[in-house]
Amino acid sequence: MKKLVIAYSGGLDTSYCAVSLSKQYDVHAVSVNTGGFSIEEIKTIEKNAYKMGVSSYKNIDAVESFYTKVIKYLVFGNILKNNTYPLSVSAERIIQAIEIVEYAKKIGADYIAHGSTGAGNDQVRFDMIFQTLAPNIKIITPIRDQKLTRQEEIDYLKKNGINLSWEKAQYSINKGLWGTSVGGAETLTSTMPLPESAYPSQIEKEGLQKVVLTFNKGELCAINGKIGKSVECIELLNFMASKYGIGRDIHVGDTIVGIKGRVGFEAAAALIIIKAHHLLEKHTLTKWQLQHKEYLSSFYGMHLHEGQYLDPVMRNIEAFLESSQSKVTGSVFVTLRPYCFSLDGISSPHDLMNKIFGSYGEENKGWTAEEAKGFIKILGNQNKIYQQINKKQ
Repeated sequence: MKKLVIAYSGGLDTSYCAVSLSKQYDVHAVSVNTGGFSIEEIKTIEKNAYKMGVSSYKNIDAVESFYTKVIKYLVFGNILKNNTYPLSVSAERIIQAIEIVEYAKKIGADYIAHGSTGAGNDQVRFDMIFQTLAPNIKIITPIRDQKLTRQEEIDYLKKNGINLSWEKAQYSINKGLWGTSVGGAETLTSTMPLPESAYPSQIEKEGLQKVVLTFNKGELCAINGKIGKSVECIELLNFMASKYGIGRDIHVGDTIVGIKGRVGFEAAAALIIIKAHHLLEKHTLTKWQLQHKEYLSSFYGMHLHEGQYLDPVMRNIEAFLESSQSKVTGSVFVTLRPYCFSLDGISSPHDLMNKIFGSYGEENKGWTAEEAKGFIKILGNQNKIYQQINKKQ
C-alpha cells in the first residue's frame, strides 16, 4: 500500500477520510498545533486517530512558527479583514498546510489528503500550498469529491464501528492562538446571531480591569510589566480578556470561491493587540507611513486569506512592515469590561505628540502667525486657481 499523509484534526470530516482511506492506503495522520490544543486534547486526538485505522500519528508544534511567520505581520499591519476579522483560521491554515506537506515529503508519501468540502476556502489554501511545494504528490479529497453530507459521514463511521458523539457537536469550533471560529446553523443565515452558549468562553468577571500592553518594535513583549515571549503574552492576554466575553463578533466576507460567507469568532487577544498596536503607531509614525501601511496591509491580509502566502510579493510587503516598526515602542493602557474594552492612552519615547512643538488647537511653538498665513495661502492655491478659471462654467 502506498503512503498517504492526511491532515487530521480529529473532527468528523477528517475521521471519515482516515477510515475510508485506510482501506486503500498506508495512512499517516498529522495534526498541526497552531495554538488551542492542550496536552490532553492531543492525546485524545492521537488515540482516536489509531481507532480510525491509521499507521501512525504525528502532532507538530508550530505555535512559535505561526507567530513568527504570520501573526507578527498581522499585528504590524493592524490587519482586520473587512475591518472586523483578524484572519484567525485563514492564517492558521497556511502554516498547517506548509508543515503537513513538508512532513509528507520527509516520509516519502505518494499522496496527501485533507477533509475540506468543495464550498469553502480551506480547499483552496491546502491545494495551493500542497501543489506549489510538492507538485509530484497527488492530492486526495474524499469529502469534496464525493459531496458527502454530515449525516452520510456519521452513518459510514458507525457502520465501520466508529461511534463517537458526532451528533452532539452542534457548533463547529476551531481554536487557535489568534482566535476561535464558531460556525453553526445561525451563521448559515443572514439574520440570526449566535447564542451566548455557542462561544467557548463564558463571562466570569464583571467590573473594570486595567491592563498595560508593552510593545518593542511592534511586537508585544510584556503584560502589566511582566516580560515574556510574544506568544506567552498573547496567551496571557487572551486568558484575562476572554473572561469578560471580549472579542466576539460575526464576520461576513467574500470567499475565494466567489460566494458570501458568514462565521462567528472569538478573538479577545487579537482584537485588543491590533487596536492597541494601531494606537501606538498613530503616535509614533508619520502620516505618510500610516497611509502607505494601510493599503499594503490590506493587500497582505487579502493575499493571505486567499492562500497566496508563497507569492514573493508577501515577503516584499513583510519587509516594508518590519522596517516600519523601528520606532513602535512603548506601552498602551487598556481597560477591560464585559463585552468590550477601551484604549486609554500610550507612553512612548518616540511619541510625536510632543509639546515642544506645540499643542493642537491651543499653542504653536514652531511657527509664527505670519508663517501660518503664508502656508495656508499657498496650500489653497490649486483649488483657488481651479475655481477662478472655471467660475463661469
